[in-house]
Amino acid sequence: MDKIEIKEDCKVIEARNAMLNGSYFNDVAMAHVKIVNANLSDLEVEGAQIGGAYIHNIGGPPPGHPMYDPNFKQRPVRFDNCDLNNSTFTNCNLSGVSITQSNLSGMKINGIDVEELLKAYTK
Repeated sequence: MDKIEIKEDCKVIEARNAMLNGSYFNDVAMAHVKIVNANLSDLEVEGAQIGGAYIHNIGGPPPGHPMYDPNFKQRPVRFDNCDLNNSTFTNCNLSGVSITQSNLSGMKINGIDVEELLKAYTK
C-alpha cells in the first residue's frame, strides 16, 4: 500500500512495526501521543505546542540492549526559536552544545546562575 488515508472522524491510530518514513501531518491534534522504540532521525516538528511533553531515553540503546553499540555517536539535534522556559534537563549529555542569541535569565546549571557566571567570566 502506497498511502494510508485517515478520515476526519478517526480518533485513535495504533501502529506497530510500521514504516511511516516520509509521513506528513498538518493541522492535527496529537495530544497524549506516545512514541516508543522509534527511529525519528531527521524528524522536523514546527509550530507545535509541547507543554507537558516528557522526552526521555533519547540516543543509542543503553548497555545490555541487544542493539547497543559502544561507538554510537548521536547526530546533532537543533532547536530554533523554541520557548523552553522553566524546562528541566536531567542527566543529559550536553557536551559540545552551543547556545547563541538566547535569553538565559534565570537559567541555572547545577544550581549556578548562568548570567552571574558569564558576568564573572567577562571580568
